[in-house]
Amino acid sequence: MKLSPRDAPGYFARPDPDRTGLLIYGNDGMRVALKRQEVIANLVGPEGEAEMRLSRIPGSNLRKEPGLLNDAVKAIGFFPGPRVAFVEDANDTAAPAVVAALEDWTPGDAQIVVTAGALKATSKLRKAFEAHNNAYAVAIYDDPPSRGEIEADLKRAGLSIGQDAMEDITNLSRALDPGDFRQTLEKLALYKHGNSTPVSPEDVAAVAPLSTEAELDDVLTIVAEFAHA
Repeated sequence: MKLSPRDAPGYFARPDPDRTGLLIYGNDGMRVALKRQEVIANLVGPEGEAEMRLSRIPGSNLRKEPGLLNDAVKAIGFFPGPRVAFVEDANDTAAPAVVAALEDWTPGDAQIVVTAGALKATSKLRKAFEAHNNAYAVAIYDDPPSRGEIEADLKRAGLSIGQDAMEDITNLSRALDPGDFRQTLEKLALYKHGNSTPVSPEDVAAVAPLSTEAELDDVLTIVAEFAHA
C-alpha cells in the first residue's frame, strides 16, 4: 500500500508493529535515513538494538545471499518485543530476496524495513510494497520539514518554544540540510538542559551554525541598504 506524504509523519511517530514491512525511498539519502531512524526507534524502542531485536543487512548483500533477509525475519530473539529486519540502500537487485521475505512473512516475524534511493513506478521493489495488503511504501521528497514535523521534533527533545523562536527554527529548517538541522535541534536541547523556560530567538541564535548566521546577516545588511537607498 502507498503511504501518503501527509500521513507519513504520523505513522513514523506511531508505527504499527503488526505490519509486514515498510519501504522508505527518495532522492535525498539523509532525509530517508532520518525517517528510517525514527520509525525503527519507535518500533523496537531505545533498547531494541542492544537487545538484538534489530538486524541490519546491506542491500548489496542480498544479490549473492538472498536468504539473509528471510533468516533475519524468522530468527527468534532472546528478548521479548517487536523485531525489525532492516535492509539498507536496496535497489531492484535486492527485489527477489525482499519479495520472497514479504511473501513468507507471518505474524510474529520481524518487520521488514527497507530504504532505497529514488525508485521509478516500474521498480520491482516499489511494486512489491505498494501491492502488499499489509506493508507500506512511502516516498520522501526534498521539501523542508513541515511545521508539524518541526513541532514533533521539538517535543521529542523536551523543548517548549515561543512564536518568534518558532519562526527562526522554521527558517533554519529551510536553510540547513536535514542532518545539520537535526544536529542543531540536539544542540538546542543540550543548551536548554535544566532550563524550563521557552526557547527564545536568542537561544536559537546561540546554537545556529555560524555559516547560516553569516548568510542571514548578509541578507539583513542588503535589505537595510536597500531600504535606505
